[in-house]
This record gives sequence, structure tokens and C-alpha cells, in this order.
Amino acid sequence: MWRVGSMSAELGVGCALRAVNERVQQAVARRPRDLPAIQPRLVAVSKTKPVDMVIEAYGHGQRTFGENYVQELLEKASNPKILSLCPEIKWHFIGHLQKQNVNKLMGKHGLPPSETIAIVEHINTKCPSLEFVGLMTIGSVGHDLSQGPNPDFQLLLSLREELCKKLNIPADQVELSMGMSMDFQHAIEVGSTNVRIGSTIFGERDYSKKATPDRCAADVKAPAEVAQEY
Repeated sequence: MWRVGSMSAELGVGCALRAVNERVQQAVARRPRDLPAIQPRLVAVSKTKPVDMVIEAYGHGQRTFGENYVQELLEKASNPKILSLCPEIKWHFIGHLQKQNVNKLMGKHGLPPSETIAIVEHINTKCPSLEFVGLMTIGSVGHDLSQGPNPDFQLLLSLREELCKKLNIPADQVELSMGMSMDFQHAIEVGSTNVRIGSTIFGERDYSKKATPDRCAADVKAPAEVAQEY
């Protein structure tokens, strides 16, 4: 059992990253063979963390980072030290946007499962500047795995199956973004291709300086998972 935030605090970012990547591969090895053979992407969620921690993680091989706050993402993405020392860095904006921020990033946010297929079809047929990449969810918090797989993860799996069948899209072309610090191994075991891990890598977060957070409940990417990548 890992206590969230403790691994990074005790071992440092490099050791924490190495331990997380080892757990990712262990989870991959436990996946059923009928799932698409997609190597999960590790998104290191660096919200509230200083630039030096991002650079440290990059120095240990991490390339993809996620932020929940528009202003923080913009500041880090344009930081001279990061631009100089991290030339291959990629940013994911994880969340929906307030209206005043739409001119800074393109927003998309969560929607009911029943509307998903229609939205994806609309994106594929009516939005030539967007590329549909996959689906995202946050699993039920505190779910007891002795009672079976997380129902939110199972819902996303069945939604992908239905979407692929109705829109004639190969399953291996639709990513599933699910799993965070507390449940990423289970998420990978049942099919996640993108996990979002913050405190297990960087330690507990400090929100004291975040007076007006533009937080979110979805993972938004354009050209698109519903996430923005820089």
C-alpha cells in the first residue's frame, strides 16, 4: 500500500518516477491479452509544483506533463528555463475552461455517456481542425476492488466498444485516459492508455497560492482526446 505523496517526499522525484514506471509495467503485464496492445502514457501532473521540479522530472526521462490551471500552464510552458532545458517537453491541459480563458486554450469538458457517440461523430465529420483521440473519466473514489473492477472504468470500456462499432473506428485508435495516483495500476490492468499521476511523483500539493482555480473534471487535448497538448 502506497500513501499518496509519501513516495516522492521520501525518495525524491527521480526515484518516485522510476517506481511509478515500474508499477506501470507490472500493471501492463497483468492486462488481458484481448486488450489493444498500447503502451500507457504517463502524464506527470505538476500543478502547484515549481519549475525546478518539472526540470528535475524531465532530467529523469519524463516528457509529458499535465496542468489543471490555465495561467500556470501558460507560465510554465513559456518559462525560459523550461524552454532551454526541456526542448522535448509536452503539455496536457487537464480540465474544462472558464469563458474568459477560451481565447487562451480551446475548451471541451465532460459530457454524459449517452451523448458521447453523437459528439465524436460530429467532431469527425464537422470539425476538420480537431482530431478525436480518445475518452477520459475519473474512477469512483474509494472503490473496493474486492467487489469487482471500478464501474466507471468498465463504463468507459463499454463506451469505447459501442463507439467503435457504430462509427467503424478500430479500438486501438481510441485511447482511454483513466487512472490517477490512487488507482492507476488497476486502470492500466483494465485497459487505460493514459494515466495522470501527480502527488505520487511530486509529493503533496500546496493550494495556498491558488485563490481562483480554474479546475476541471475532464482531460482536454487538441488535436484531441478532449485535452490540449503543447
